[in-house]
Amino acid sequence: MSNATTTGREAQIVADPDIPVITITREFDHPPAKVYRAWAEPELVKQWMGPRSVDMDIERWDCSTGGGYRYTATRDGEELAHFYGCFHQAVPGERLVQTFGFEEMPEAVSLEIMEFEPLDDGTRCRIVSRSIMESMEAQAGMMASGMEVGVQEGYDKLDELLAAEGAA
Repeated sequence: MSNATTTGREAQIVADPDIPVITITREFDHPPAKVYRAWAEPELVKQWMGPRSVDMDIERWDCSTGGGYRYTATRDGEELAHFYGCFHQAVPGERLVQTFGFEEMPEAVSLEIMEFEPLDDGTRCRIVSRSIMESMEAQAGMMASGMEVGVQEGYDKLDELLAAEGAA
């Protein structure tokens, strides 16, 4: 049995009941290379990442193997949270392996593995993201953190950004 949440046609978020892993799956009506680009370029990331009520102030975003990132979530000019991590592997259009850290909870570092799977002869894409945490308590804390809103609304904004940019 899993602890899954789903909203409409949007991302499926599943917490594995036996190991501290959360898997997020979402499909996009755009090719993997285009979706990956929106993940790799900071000016695009800033437009879609996180809930609609929050802005992302990206201080550093080097989406390359060995690169890293740090950004701050703000609302009405107030800093809400700070995030950081390293990109361990960046294969354009195919795969990202990164750490994810939350400065306000430094013990909650996770390893994220994202696969950009081509669908329908590569005209569409499925992202499967697996987050591996240190403990079942960390997994439960992540699921209870409100992350679902950020994931769902962020992916909705990504869909809108990709549609506004037209075909790849």
